[in-house]
Amino acid sequence: MDQVKILWVDDEIDYLKPHIKFLEDKGYIVYTATNSSDAIDMLKKENFDILFLDENMPGMGGLAMLEHARDLNISIPVVMITKHQEEHLMEEALANRITDFLIKPVNPSQILLTLKKVLNEKDILKKKIIDDFQKDYRQIINELSPSMSIEEWKNIYKKIVNYEVKFQSLDETIFNDTIITLKEEANDIFAKYFIQNYPNWLNNSENLDITLSHNLLKQYLFPHLNEQSHVLFILIDNLRYDQWVMFKPVFEEYFQIINEDLYCSILPTTTEYARNSLFSGLLPNGIAQLYPNLLEGDEDISSKNQFEEELFLNYLKRYGKNLKANFFKVLHPPMAQRYIKSINELKDNNINVLVYNFIDTFAHAKTEVELVKELAKDEISYRAVTYNWFIHSILMDVIRWAAENNFSIFLTTDHGSVQIKNPIKIIGDRETNTNLRFKTGKNLSVDDKKVYRVRKPEQIGLPIQNVSDSYVFALRYDFFVYPNNYQYYSKYFADSFQHGGISLEENLVPYVYMRPR
Repeated sequence: MDQVKILWVDDEIDYLKPHIKFLEDKGYIVYTATNSSDAIDMLKKENFDILFLDENMPGMGGLAMLEHARDLNISIPVVMITKHQEEHLMEEALANRITDFLIKPVNPSQILLTLKKVLNEKDILKKKIIDDFQKDYRQIINELSPSMSIEEWKNIYKKIVNYEVKFQSLDETIFNDTIITLKEEANDIFAKYFIQNYPNWLNNSENLDITLSHNLLKQYLFPHLNEQSHVLFILIDNLRYDQWVMFKPVFEEYFQIINEDLYCSILPTTTEYARNSLFSGLLPNGIAQLYPNLLEGDEDISSKNQFEEELFLNYLKRYGKNLKANFFKVLHPPMAQRYIKSINELKDNNINVLVYNFIDTFAHAKTEVELVKELAKDEISYRAVTYNWFIHSILMDVIRWAAENNFSIFLTTDHGSVQIKNPIKIIGDRETNTNLRFKTGKNLSVDDKKVYRVRKPEQIGLPIQNVSDSYVFALRYDFFVYPNNYQYYSKYFADSFQHGGISLEENLVPYVYMRPR
């Protein structure tokens, strides 16, 4: 590694000779200047790694020199050394993008620690994360088992995702393949675990330590709702846990996280089933029994979720929540503009529900639009694109409005999505639905060893159109393709993000309750 070059600017530099010798003995190269003008000339001619700058010098002071250096497009980490701790001084220095402060008198060890923090922090952090990952990797591999509890599955999935995001933030790619292999192994075992336990969860969900789509709001939103409450309930369609981990620091600028966890989306992990269930507090066959006019069938794409508001308001009433409420869905940008323009009309409501559809729309566009395919070719780029959308979206204006108007936020989603890899041949009839991750209909022919087949849909809370109907669900990273043009469609859909089946990414999704800071 090249030796680090330091420029130290102080009108009393002679008093700092012991500090300079200490650094030189540690292998650093230290240049000095006693005034700002000389320092600026040196910065123009020489490349330095870091600048130690005295704030109070005769003539041009440290802050004025720093401003001048920035005007010359001189970009360098700056550590301001000062005798003063006034707030206005700190604010002015921060406005000029200083890296750190030191308060006089300083000792050599402080200087050394600051150098390591400023210049080596990323490397130190990377080493710590790599060491932790190698330890946790072995532990996760040893613990993976279909007999694990849902809490153990959530904790393992959280660990894997958090390492993915940490490595991405450090631009560290050496472990990408290792994490992919680890997730594949975890998803293989999770599928077995899920199939073993899912029917029992649905039949005993009130007595088990698992939260499913139809009891999420009752357990974690409704306790916060009363006639004095002001809650903004945001549902971002198709929000994966890794995307939430990316979004979280942005929310934390405005909100304090009170409760954050994962819940399990029901099958199929699609909008018309999972989201209707979430908003109604009912399983799909329960919706069909109580509100037969609300289920329009899988074929009518446009009507899949047109009754969400009615379902949600009826749900509130069933639990005695007679509150002032608003329900709004953003399906495209003009609707978001319309919402933000009229948002002040919602200040007095107890509960405002906002459904935001961008991520699901983007994920499906990836299949058809070449540019989108390139933008989200893998999970790393998919996270990056959705994060960049989020921080520049109107949703950010909504979040700031909520914080300013003392609204708590309950954030969740209906399901996640998985990047599909492996085609599975299936045969159905003309009435079979088009989803790539689950199929329902008569006479479905597929290798049962590779799927989760449900011959009695009522056992997992699903409605049936005909007595002979069954459901089949893809596992892990598989997807269904018909025999006609099998090779073409296998290649066409591979690597797209889909949902409807069983995987950690689709089923274990976030919910968060937060209050304004």
